[in-house]
Amino acid sequence: MYQYQKSHRYFAQVADDIKDLAEYELKSLGADETRQAYRGIYLRADKKSMYKINYCSRLINRVLAPLMTFDCHSDKYLYSQAYKIAWSDFLSPDDTFAVFATVTNSAIKHSKYAALRLKDAVVDYFKDCTGRRPSIDTRNPSVWFNLYVENNKAVISVDTSGGSLHRRGYRRESLEAPMAETVAASIIRYSQWDGNTPLVDPFCGAGTLLCEAYMHAASIPASIKRVQFGFERLPDYDTACWQAIRNEARSAINDVAQGLISGSDVDSKAVGAAICNCKVLDEQQRIRITRKDAFQIDRLPNCTIICNPPYGIRMNSEQNLAPFYKRLGDFLKQKCTGSTAYIYFGNRTYLKHIGLKPAWKQILFNGGLDGRLAKFVMY
Repeated sequence: MYQYQKSHRYFAQVADDIKDLAEYELKSLGADETRQAYRGIYLRADKKSMYKINYCSRLINRVLAPLMTFDCHSDKYLYSQAYKIAWSDFLSPDDTFAVFATVTNSAIKHSKYAALRLKDAVVDYFKDCTGRRPSIDTRNPSVWFNLYVENNKAVISVDTSGGSLHRRGYRRESLEAPMAETVAASIIRYSQWDGNTPLVDPFCGAGTLLCEAYMHAASIPASIKRVQFGFERLPDYDTACWQAIRNEARSAINDVAQGLISGSDVDSKAVGAAICNCKVLDEQQRIRITRKDAFQIDRLPNCTIICNPPYGIRMNSEQNLAPFYKRLGDFLKQKCTGSTAYIYFGNRTYLKHIGLKPAWKQILFNGGLDGRLAKFVMY
């Protein structure tokens, strides 16, 4: 038996700034004995919960199932230990695989070299057993393997998600510097929007926030468009259990009222991308998307405003946007009475230019951007 089969323990990779949200979500999906760590959360889950977490989680990136843990002081020992794994339990010579590795404070200094040695062990195992070898595919492999070495202790895991879960499958068209789906989902979660007020994004871009809001409101599993999961490659994969989880989650999907969620953008290309992406999820086109300058909107009273306005890097521009944010603050004060706005500042220095006191601020990274999410209550 492999380590995860004995302990039922896994590691969910998640951004450090949203671990509290993610831990709460993991528990709601059946995990227990959770413990936060660097870049993720250790958790215990039975098979049913592990499938459900992969299918429904909006915040985590992937779930790793540890195969073996061992002291590792050299690349030769890494190779010899990895060679002992029955890799045919997970793939055949006709399949492809990829290895992603992280090494810190260990005798093996380079992550790429550690990944190469694990790859060599997998390939040599098959060459010795069958005379054939699986190929490497770093874009869309049949199976992802993970190697983590810290303080000379190595953990070899299989990625039960089959690649990062942030790739929902609805983003068919994209713009410059798009918001990560997990970041958008975090913003929706932080807003505590419950569907009782209209949700509006007046700077919708390619529609990521609209898509995540729609999935949240309709209780659509985050990975409903995913074709295959890594757990389907595990030796103890249970087809009936997975089908039951998927059917249960799909039966919980509900309708969203026409126009409850709406967005607009001044850029016609952005509007086209948003319509295209939203239609992947919202086949009945209940999300209302229009081309409009946000500052030409008459009024947005008594609603929830969630948006990711332009900023220098996103616009591929170094122009000073302070006047823009001053204008945005004036728009909120004058035309959005009774509304609550959740605004993501990719460049947090512009927070001080909006001219409004936030009810709270939350650190929220988007790629390499040290951004801030701020809540503004318009009385």
